[in-house]
Amino acid sequence: MVISYKFLDQRFIKLLFGLLILGLMPVVQAEDVMRFPAPEFDSNYTFPETWDLMDGRGNTIIQDTTPRDGQAPLPTSQTQQWIDVGVLTLALSLGAWLAVKRRSRRGLFWLMIFSLGYFGFYKEGCVCPIGSIQNVALSIFNSSYAAPITVVIFFVLPLAFALFFGRVFCASVCALGAIQDLVIWKPIQLPRKLTIALSMIPYVYIGGAILLAATNTGFIICRYDPFIGFFRLNGNAPYLYLGAGFLLAGMFIARPYCRFFCPYGVLLGLMSRFARWHLAITPTECVDCRLCEASCPFDYINKPNTGLEREERATGVRRLASLFLLLPLLVVLGGWVGHEMAPVMARYNNTVFLAEQITAEKADPTMKASLETTTFRSMGIAEEQLMAEATKIRSQMNMGGWLLGGFLGLVFSLKLINTSLIRDQKDYEVDKPHCFSCGRCCSYCPSDEMHMPNFKPGSKALEEALALGKPSEPEPETVSAMQKGKA
Repeated sequence: MVISYKFLDQRFIKLLFGLLILGLMPVVQAEDVMRFPAPEFDSNYTFPETWDLMDGRGNTIIQDTTPRDGQAPLPTSQTQQWIDVGVLTLALSLGAWLAVKRRSRRGLFWLMIFSLGYFGFYKEGCVCPIGSIQNVALSIFNSSYAAPITVVIFFVLPLAFALFFGRVFCASVCALGAIQDLVIWKPIQLPRKLTIALSMIPYVYIGGAILLAATNTGFIICRYDPFIGFFRLNGNAPYLYLGAGFLLAGMFIARPYCRFFCPYGVLLGLMSRFARWHLAITPTECVDCRLCEASCPFDYINKPNTGLEREERATGVRRLASLFLLLPLLVVLGGWVGHEMAPVMARYNNTVFLAEQITAEKADPTMKASLETTTFRSMGIAEEQLMAEATKIRSQMNMGGWLLGGFLGLVFSLKLINTSLIRDQKDYEVDKPHCFSCGRCCSYCPSDEMHMPNFKPGSKALEEALALGKPSEPEPETVSAMQKGKA
């Protein structure tokens, strides 16, 4: 490992630091009332046409009869739940075989279409490993809730496959990824610094989702799923506009939600980093035709760096030492920011919100009692119990704010350090933690005997490959070798 020749300028550092602070702001709207999270698969649970205001122990305090758009579908039977688990297992297995063994983009594409139809429109997006993060977090931090075994399997199974075969779940099983993949039209390559900065958002998202689920505040991943309105063919306008915005952006920025927002992608990337049988661009020697680089709309291919001019080693060492010294400071600073944001985030908890309303009404006798406080008083529950629950939740949120902020500060620091380092790269290889294993690069590899027929002189595949052009147009010698079938 050697020090990179690229220098981290101050604008880049300011951009990432600003993202760290802004990312800790609550992602829920002030006027939205969060509902207590409910497991998607619990056969004893039925979704009412109401939302429940609940205390820290899961007891209903208030029930509002206001209709809500985008209600989750009715729970399914235990048999259907295990059928869904079986379909997920088969889809992941087939995806791993198509990506690693067959290296077939066409096969992965049709499997993706099936997954979009089944897990997206047929199951209405409710069988979701991404949302299961919250169920698992709630079961860990709340002893009164146990995540159904099917939910746990949906959470663990894609991660297990990623550990061995890479992100095959993203390639062809995830409905959210599939609907974005279908609209890719003319993808552009974003500046590297911007990509690195945006990659902080999923860490903020997963950290915030775990914190809010652990404190019984809400399931924000499911609530703000941008595509759930399309899958269920309903939903209020803001959510449909959000999904439409992602799809519109996805025509030019390939899979924007997957790359810059998906919280589950953080865990998949961690597992995929250690995948032993990960999809590879070519099973043989790379000829540096650069067609794989041009065929990847996500810019997830590591390029050769041999022969590039490097900065002086002493300069890089000093910068690296400074970043290591900065690491604990950023962790503490991030924790402090999270601590400062904790009271704001706590107000989105129904119990805390109700307790603050009652306190405000008692402090100002002229204030008109709200529906929530009136209903609470009519139930005969002691205010002391409510206040004690609110105090407990504030304390949990404060501790969670410190941990979340410190975690983001650590991630921020490690990204700075990783950006200042570079490993010697001789060939074109996939970026294992981020690669979606979609198989596009395999189809354009002239060194792969499986795809050799694609590169016959005058073939449509050869013309499409060469048309990829900028910034990766192959050299004339490579084109000649490809046309002669010698590449």
